[in-house]
Amino acid sequence: MIPLAISLHVLSSVIWVGGMFFAYLVLRPIAAIQFEPPQRLTLWSNVFSKFFPWVWVAVVLLIGTGFWLITNKFGGMKNVGVHIHIMMSMGIIMALIFMHVFFAPTRKLAKAVAESNWEEAGKKLAQIRILIGLNLIIGVAVVVIATSGRYLFI
Repeated sequence: MIPLAISLHVLSSVIWVGGMFFAYLVLRPIAAIQFEPPQRLTLWSNVFSKFFPWVWVAVVLLIGTGFWLITNKFGGMKNVGVHIHIMMSMGIIMALIFMHVFFAPTRKLAKAVAESNWEEAGKKLAQIRILIGLNLIIGVAVVVIATSGRYLFI
């Protein structure tokens, strides 16, 4: 079970952080150049509606496999290194930021797009962009800590 849990944990982080990286650093600049606000805002609303279900699965798997591994591989929190504590704390912060993005500005973005309220949709997309940018920075830091933390925090 440990190899399966580790694989699901890593795959979930790749899907979530990799998806944010692609959206923020590849899709966003191209969409800003190629599309007028109605098309761009509609694109983003549709992208989020397809990507965020995957993020929910990733969040559940990351938290679930993380705690399972701490318990079953390491024997509890007292036996894990400081890098695991940092990784877990940052992952929970990322999950909370994602939940806020999902339940607040993303729903308002979809509503504004459905109503062709492009000004309001633009404001919500700007909020989402900032929060996803923050989560991307945290996510990259978590990847660094996850892969090198046991050597950094000796």
